This record gives sequence, structure tokens and C-alpha cells, in this order.
Amino acid sequence: MHPSSTYLRTLPYQLSYLLCLGFALVLISCAEKKTDALLKRPVPLDFATGFKLYQGEGFWEIEVSKGYAGSSGTYRYLVLDSGVQVNATNYDAVIQLPIDQVVLTSTTQVPHLDALGQTNLLVGFPQLDLISSRAARKRITAGKVQDLGSGPSANPELVLDLQPDWIMISTLGEDLRYLEVFKQAGIPALINGEYVEQNPLGRAEWIKFTGVLLGNYAAASAQFEQIKKDYNEAANLASSIPEKDKPRVLSGVMYQDIWYAPSADSWAAQLLSRAGGNYAFKENAGSGSLQLNYEYVLDKASSTPIWIGAADFASRAEMGTREPRYQAFAAWKAGELYTYTAKKGETGGLEYFELGYLRPDLILKDLIKILHPELLLDYQPYFYQKIPD
Repeated sequence: MHPSSTYLRTLPYQLSYLLCLGFALVLISCAEKKTDALLKRPVPLDFATGFKLYQGEGFWEIEVSKGYAGSSGTYRYLVLDSGVQVNATNYDAVIQLPIDQVVLTSTTQVPHLDALGQTNLLVGFPQLDLISSRAARKRITAGKVQDLGSGPSANPELVLDLQPDWIMISTLGEDLRYLEVFKQAGIPALINGEYVEQNPLGRAEWIKFTGVLLGNYAAASAQFEQIKKDYNEAANLASSIPEKDKPRVLSGVMYQDIWYAPSADSWAAQLLSRAGGNYAFKENAGSGSLQLNYEYVLDKASSTPIWIGAADFASRAEMGTREPRYQAFAAWKAGELYTYTAKKGETGGLEYFELGYLRPDLILKDLIKILHPELLLDYQPYFYQKIPD
């Protein structure tokens, strides 16, 4: 048989093999391209503006653009599902699921673990006495949570010894040098900028940030949806109150001759407004804290009938004795003084400063109960209480 006839007979099989091989190479090439490019889709957020979420096949990507007040850079984090490995570059941290242990640095982050049923992952925290969470305190009492001292930036060696799967940092921007220390040690360090958000639901939505980092986004999203529902229902109760029926509200305290109060666009002022209050400093724009002199406050709010956020005093008498200038205000004279100290942890931490970011619905209902009690007849305030005489 002529060699060419053998070639012609085998040619279809060779072509078939080459076609299959070529198709397989295309598939491999596509898979590699997908891995390298990390094909992803955006996951929309309702209110939070400080971070963005993206999801792909076997991974999540987080971009934090507002990690702290005045920040200009964007931090990118990659979260890989169990068993997924990617040769990832250009990320500030890469987290491999599942997660066994974490370190937190702000009390506002602890409720995220509680809400997601994963408080058992907490192994380190600075100043343990600040934590009020009952679930976390059980772990602390059992010796399962390392006290990091005055802060992880003050003693990063303790964090390095723990070797957590990740550490969540809340920062004003002054301790960013420690991010590289943790990165070099193989510990993902993640910036949580929830406090930068001024929309109350925007702060609460950061639970989705934590949910992704724990591989538990669905549960985090469900928690947020319930909080949003409860918040909006409460806000709707107060939305129809005529302007003339909204009582003027004073807020803030004196410290070394300076009166500190929420700015008009701040998280706290927005809650007062949604609760049907007429905030005394609503014309003082800004999202941070106002620093006012006493004479200005006296002129602006001496006749204001209700004072909310009047610090932690055992009684109205003590308040007036500690700062006699308070006695010039109508709210002090009438005893209409309210503080957010109703719930304290066993070591003195205030739940308001721990749970408040996640549960603006509770704060809003508390404020509505104070300002318009007829709208929530059977409701018992959670955070707020009246200062006794």
C-alpha cells in the first residue's frame, strides 16, 4: 500500500484528535484567563458608600474607598472560597475561607459576629473591658480572647503571636504603618470604615463587609434586610408629623468650656430628624462634631424643652452640680434629660457604642418614644433612659 493511502486513511483521526486537543486548549486558555482576570459582577449595596462588593466564581472582591475620614486611596481585598486558589496580585489582602479565628479592634465590630452566630471566632481584642456582648464576655471569661492592651497598633506583636485568619482595623489613619507589618507576617489586615458613613443604614450595611470576610454573606444580607425593614417602619411612623408638632431638641455636652454636639448632617442628627425632632443645631452643616462656645448654645437653645444625649449622670442634681451652667437650660429645669446609658456590659461598657451602629432601628424607636410617645405606646426604650432627679 502506498504510504500516502495510509496517511489519507488516518487523516480524519488525526484531524479529530487535533480538533479535540485544540478545543481542550481553548478551554484551558479560557479557564486560565478567567482565573487571571477574576471575572466578577458587582453586588449592589443599598446605602453604604465606603465599600463595594464584587462576586465571581469561587471568590469575592471588596474595595474600600472610605476606610477612614479623609482617606484618598482604595484598599482591595480578595476572599477565596474553600479549596479555591488563585495567583492573585495587586490586592492589599487575600483571605482564604474557611475562617477559624479573627481579631477585632472596635466594639462596633463585635455585634457583627453575634448577629452572624460566629462570636466563637474572636481570639483577640484591645481593652476587653469595653466589650458588652454577652456571647463575647463568655469567651473572655473562659480565657479564649487575648487582651491586646491599648490597641493592636500599640502591641502588634500580640497579634502576630495569635496568627489570626484576619484582623479588622478601625482607624483614624494614624496607624496605617502596621498594615505592612501584618501583611509581611501573612496576616490579612482589613480596614472597616463604617464610622465614616453618615446614613444610619449605611453604617448598618457594613455587616455585609464582615459577612463576606467570614464566608457568610447570605446571613449578613438577611440580617441587614430585617434591620432596614424595622428602621423604615419606625421612620414611616414619624414621617407624617407636621413641622409645628416637632419639638426642639438640644444635644451635646460641655467639656473644658467647649460644647460638643452632632453636626446637622451627621449620623446622630439624621436619627433625630427621622424621629420627628427639630434639632437646635440643624443649620450648622457638617458631618462631624460641632465645637461651640457656651454663649452661642445658650442663645440658640436655652428654651429647648428636650435634651437628648446629656452624658452619663446619676441624677439631674449631679448634672447641675458638676456643671452649673447646665441649669440655665429649660430642659434641665423641666427634667427632660435623656442619655443613652440604659444598657451597660458587666465591665461597664456602653451597649450604645457597641451595638448602635448595627441597630439604628433601635435608636430610632427610642427617640420616637421620647419625642412622640403616642406613636409607640407599648415600646420600651432599649438604649435611652431619662436621667432621674
